[in-house]
Amino acid sequence: MTAYGVTPLSGLPARVTICEVGPRDGLQNEARPLPVEVKAEFIERLVDAGHTVVETTSFVHPRWVPQLADAEELLGRLTFADGVRYPVLVPNERGLDRALALGVRDIAVFASATETFARRNLNRTVDESLTMFAPVVERARREDVRVRAYLSMCFGDPWEGEVPAQRVVDVAKRLMAMGCTELSLGDTIGVATPGRVAALLGALTSAGIGIETVAVHFHDTYGQALANTLAALQHGVTIVDASAGGLGGCPYAKSATGNLATEDLLWQLAGLGIETGVDLRKLIDTSVWMAERLGRPSPSRTVTALAKENR
Repeated sequence: MTAYGVTPLSGLPARVTICEVGPRDGLQNEARPLPVEVKAEFIERLVDAGHTVVETTSFVHPRWVPQLADAEELLGRLTFADGVRYPVLVPNERGLDRALALGVRDIAVFASATETFARRNLNRTVDESLTMFAPVVERARREDVRVRAYLSMCFGDPWEGEVPAQRVVDVAKRLMAMGCTELSLGDTIGVATPGRVAALLGALTSAGIGIETVAVHFHDTYGQALANTLAALQHGVTIVDASAGGLGGCPYAKSATGNLATEDLLWQLAGLGIETGVDLRKLIDTSVWMAERLGRPSPSRTVTALAKENR
């Protein structure tokens, strides 16, 4: 939706799938948990707006992410819509047990390209974390469950500095060799710029990782998320992670500010003539509704601009 004209650019995809991460990646960073009925309505509103992939919750131990301790209850409250995927984050085999028992058909594992973040986030080395994920992925695939691999710190790490592309490629290849069906590249602290995005995507495809399996997950710490997304689209990426209203960050990397706001992404894609199936107006209404429940305004520029127009 844009009232100001559509002008496509050559070399871009006709359609992009948005992986909406607000309910999990967004809400896990909140200081206090929201009531489960609010989370359930949030997810239902996102689906009603047209999202076909909504990351729902996490089976990480509640001690580490108390905001998502109600995962089972939340999933039990949802009415799953046909044609919509509801992935959940699964850290280990126990988490997979819980997910399968509830009929989950999409899971995600969360790896790191750097040793420091792997230890801080998973209390393991990179090698140890991949060893932990291997039986989870193998069993999930045996059950015909899709597995998304999040790979964090793909461009920079607050403790280690710049992350070489080859290090990212090495971990990415191991994740895909396990049987993961999708790879989400995380700019966890928002330091990427378009040239680095293009270089990493080129290195991954040269290493044999199909661009159709690659998603991008940008944070907007330095205002680069939309520029980086455009660079990714120009290199064939068709899956973009975003968070309604710009919710989220990373509780284990204090320099990580919010995710790319889904509304800001939709405004850009609409102006380029790229289809998503998501209704921007409905999504803005949802983000305004959620902001009221969180007690603060949405950081999304598009939400701010269009919510004012509605008044």
